Amino acid sequence: MKEGGRKPGALPPCAACKLIRRRCAPDCLFAPYFPADQPHKFASVHKVFGASNVNKMLQELPEEQRSDAVSSMVYEANARMRDPVYGCVGAISCLQQQVAVLQTQLALAQAELVHIRNSSSSTQPQSSSHHHNDTKSSSFFAIDNVTESLWSC
Repeated sequence: MKEGGRKPGALPPCAACKLIRRRCAPDCLFAPYFPADQPHKFASVHKVFGASNVNKMLQELPEEQRSDAVSSMVYEANARMRDPVYGCVGAISCLQQQVAVLQTQLALAQAELVHIRNSSSSTQPQSSSHHHNDTKSSSFFAIDNVTESLWSC
């Protein structure tokens, strides 16, 4: 007997079959990777790659690599939705720029630390605490301008 068009105890169709409006077979290639409770995953992958292409890619891969491939496709599809031109390459480029800025900040901070240590070791012990306080209030190296560009991409 059917309840709402489905056999009692039957599993709901996977997100892929539901979106492309086809019957979800027990051996559905999409079902393990696009569960019914995560329709957004397949929706973005389908919009960017197409169901047929995703099906072909998954069939060509060994089963143990399919999960990683789906994760990569979901990531790339979401990146393409945010940035249709560059996709995940744009995100990678932005992260590389942030790493470069942070490396510059680190180098400047390390150089300033060396400068402070050299300055405090060359001064008398009485004046070293006064000199250290001056160094804290006005930095020898200007790193303030570098932080503004950190999240600009």
